[in-house]
Amino acid sequence: MSELTFYTHPMSRGRVVRWMLEEVGIPYSVESREFGPEMKTLDYLAINPMGKVPAIKHGNTIVTEVAAICAYLADQFPDKELSPPPQSPERGVYFRWLFFMAGPFEMATSAQAYDWKIDSSNVQAVGCGRLEDVINTLEKELTRGSYICGDHFTAADVLVSSYLWWETMQKNIPPNEVFKQYIARMESRPAAKRANELDDELAKQMQPVSN
Repeated sequence: MSELTFYTHPMSRGRVVRWMLEEVGIPYSVESREFGPEMKTLDYLAINPMGKVPAIKHGNTIVTEVAAICAYLADQFPDKELSPPPQSPERGVYFRWLFFMAGPFEMATSAQAYDWKIDSSNVQAVGCGRLEDVINTLEKELTRGSYICGDHFTAADVLVSSYLWWETMQKNIPPNEVFKQYIARMESRPAAKRANELDDELAKQMQPVSN
């Protein structure tokens, strides 16, 4: 098995990838990076020229971007059944929600957080559309079954529930009972609990020591 290195900061989107790694259940090493100059060193820019976390290096393969990392790990370890089989109809649904969260959802919630204008003058040109449409689309889908892709947990659930939790906590989306119940189901998974414990401990270790 190829060695896997996980580059992260415990207060970043790396928490999503940590959860995915715990779902996969393979050994991995962790390289934590502080925000700022430590993410802009030449050695790390060779991993991610954006100077951002998370990233993984699996053997000689480097993957950045949260959704891409989740999809890659699911495909690399098919025995974990974290993605639908390549030729199955469910595969399209799975990709739909991975890209929906990485694209329209994140853009719409960022617009809400930073007061970027999305209104009738530009909504047709803006890829994410209105925030209320994004929320309604997700709410409708999550009333259909226990998971975003129906009755089976996948890497898409890692992404969807993580992003819903974060944006709800940040109050960029209003409280929603459907989302609340869905997040609670996903967060109850043993891998999610382990991931949170590991990142909480890493966050403590990275805190500056006061004199």
